[in-house]
Amino acid sequence: MPASSFSPDFVSRTVSALRAAGCVFAEEEAALILAAARTPAEAAAMVDRRTAGLPLEHVLGRAEFHGLSVAVDAGVFVPRRRTEFLVDQALARSPRARVVVDLCCGSGAVGAALAAALGRVDLHCADIDPAAVRCARRNVAEYGGLVHAGDLFEALPAGLCGRVDLLAANVPYVPTGEVPLLPAEARDHEPTVALDGGPDGLDVLRRVAAAAPRWLAPGGRVLVETSERQAPGAAEVFSTAGLNAELAVSAELHATVVVGTRR
Repeated sequence: MPASSFSPDFVSRTVSALRAAGCVFAEEEAALILAAARTPAEAAAMVDRRTAGLPLEHVLGRAEFHGLSVAVDAGVFVPRRRTEFLVDQALARSPRARVVVDLCCGSGAVGAALAAALGRVDLHCADIDPAAVRCARRNVAEYGGLVHAGDLFEALPAGLCGRVDLLAANVPYVPTGEVPLLPAEARDHEPTVALDGGPDGLDVLRRVAAAAPRWLAPGGRVLVETSERQAPGAAEVFSTAGLNAELAVSAELHATVVVGTRR
């Protein structure tokens, strides 16, 4: 049902309800909800879920990411806009990649965005969370991507070893002690396994870096998002693992990516 089909009074009440719940961008969120809803009753139910604290993307069932509309099921990690910077860096550095892996794939947004831009690729995604695996399969199906359930590289087909041109891994990197400090939307509605990166936030990054050289093709690259504070330590981890490491930073998106190239 188009948003314009709802009465002005209904639209006003929707905006007011969202604003009262603390939604900073109440008008924009109302427009998205009303555009997605088929009836006033459905719109009201969506507003109720949003005002109860669910992430907007879970309410809508989708997120806009790197020009794509990506399905995001309830309980699945919501792709962040800053992660578009990881995609941009991957495309700029490996524009001819043909074997692409998206680890800790969540909804599969990164893998789908890379495949959409690169064209015909052999795309493999993996996540340990069954809900994420189911969601990602829907998002990468049109690109012929395969989604594997399991823990990091253990989930991947052995035949990919030494053949991966581009490895993107949006690993969890919030230090364990800081998880309770996250906004309630993330803390209460996204899987902890997608957020908690261990005592210093680098536990999963270390595991990815340690195994990446064996899986990458000669000259292949691995890109991992991290925080500005963790970046020096993350780069050192990459170097210790035998990768040529460099940092890429976007001040606009508040995004930091560690790039490792197989020597």
